[in-house]
Amino acid sequence: MSNRVVCREASHAGSWYTASGSQLNAQLEGWLSQVQSSVKPARAIIAPHAGYTYCGSCAAYAYKQVDPTVTRRVFILGPSHHVPLSHCALSPAEIYRTPLYDLKIDQKVYADLWKTGMFERMSLQTDEDEHSIEMHLPYTAKAMESHKDEFAIVPVLVGALSEAKEQEYGKLLSKYLADPSNLFVISSDFCHWGHRFRYTYYDESQGEIYRSIEHLDKMGMGIIEQLDPISFSNYLKKYHNTICGRHPIGVLLNAVAELKKVGLDMNFSFLNYAQSRASAGAGRTARTGSD
Repeated sequence: MSNRVVCREASHAGSWYTASGSQLNAQLEGWLSQVQSSVKPARAIIAPHAGYTYCGSCAAYAYKQVDPTVTRRVFILGPSHHVPLSHCALSPAEIYRTPLYDLKIDQKVYADLWKTGMFERMSLQTDEDEHSIEMHLPYTAKAMESHKDEFAIVPVLVGALSEAKEQEYGKLLSKYLADPSNLFVISSDFCHWGHRFRYTYYDESQGEIYRSIEHLDKMGMGIIEQLDPISFSNYLKKYHNTICGRHPIGVLLNAVAELKKVGLDMNFSFLNYAQSRASAGAGRTARTGSD
């Protein structure tokens, strides 16, 4: 038998963000220094997963709200872009590498999640191909660097869940959300617009296309702030907005709804809105929020 530790390499370093630890640290410090910590400590954040050139400054608004003195576990829920998945999946790795320092997966929580029978195992190749979780690793490492030996991560790849499954996973994860020492990171860009994304919704009354996209996104953001999973689902059915993290968001909203049943109330507000390309053509948009 082999006792070799399974590591997930920082496969998007050098392309989606710099592979240089010193340069990456300076970039993250620069973005974070421009932002105020207004709702610290956050219990959950929604932040984008595009290349840092496009969304690094936007994501800072969320990570500035993280308090490393109380956070001991970081759940990272990201959508699956490359493999069809109808459930949620866990990583085969024990360590996630970043150019800053390595992050360890909480194996006890993973063991508890395995016991539920609700999770699949993704291959290491699938894990390294996927960017939705990886793009949050450097920011997580930076936000937690003052307590880097005192926390672990729980990466979860979220598939194309039905509303019923979003509710099931939300109920399952609600007990972890209820714990103030846990932080939930929800990985999501918002509208992906253009023929390449098979989405060309355009409300001409809003003016230019990017204004229409902004109006559509902010409508969805307002609904998310209500923390009502049914309203969010109805919004998606009506407008079909290509929010790639809609299923991780749905899981979070259902977890919050479950906690409301036992009298634990939460509130959520988006702190920043940015489009990766505000033009009359196609583009992607990114958002940041904090709970």
